[in-house]
Amino acid sequence: MVHYHALMDAETETLARAIGARVKQERQARGWTLDRLAAAAGVSRRMVVNVEQGATNPSVGTLLRLSDALGVGLPALVEPPAPKPVRVTRRGEGAVLWTGEHGGRGVLVAGTEPPDVVELWEWSLGPGDVQSSEPHAAGTRELLQVLDGAIVVGVDDARHELAVGDALAFPGDVPHAYRNPHDAPARFSLAVFEPGVGADGATSRAEHGDA
Repeated sequence: MVHYHALMDAETETLARAIGARVKQERQARGWTLDRLAAAAGVSRRMVVNVEQGATNPSVGTLLRLSDALGVGLPALVEPPAPKPVRVTRRGEGAVLWTGEHGGRGVLVAGTEPPDVVELWEWSLGPGDVQSSEPHAAGTRELLQVLDGAIVVGVDDARHELAVGDALAFPGDVPHAYRNPHDAPARFSLAVFEPGVGADGATSRAEHGDA
C-alpha cells in the first residue's frame, strides 16, 4: 500500500506534537503501557513512541487505529479540548491529515465527541490523485458532495461518477476510494458518521487513508 504523508513544515510539526501529547495523556489516564496501546491499536511500539514524541507525521489510518483503541474518536486527537460545547474552526485552521501526490489534501475541519462520532472533512484531489480506504467499523456511513470539478467514488465494486453539486451517501464499512481521473482539480466535502466509538473499550476498525 502507498502511504501519503503531509509535509513536515512548521504547521504539521505543531500538529504532530499536539497529537502526541494527547495520545500520551489518554494512554496514561488509562494506566496503559506503550506495549498495551500498541497491541490494542495494531501498530508497532516504535510507532506509538514516535507519535507521542511528535517525531512522526502519522497517517490517517494510524491515527484512527490509536483513537479507536483509546475510545476517543479521531477528532479528539487532532483538536484541543474545548471549554464550551461550541467550537469554531476558522478557515485554514483544520488539521491536514492527508496529502496526495498531485496536490490533494484531506483536512479534518470539525468533529464531535464519542460515542457517536461525526467527522467533517474538506477534501481536494489534484488531477490523478487517489485516496483509498479499507472498510471502517461496522455501521459507519459517509456523505459526500462535490463542490468543484468532478470525481469518481468507488464503493465496494460499484463506480459512481460525480460532478459539481452531486452528492453521494454510502456505507463506510466496505472498501471505498475517491479518485480524480480528470485534468482539473476537484474539491468535495465529506461527513463520516462512526457509531459506538469506544463503546466496548476499543472499536475494531481497518485503516483509513493508507492505501
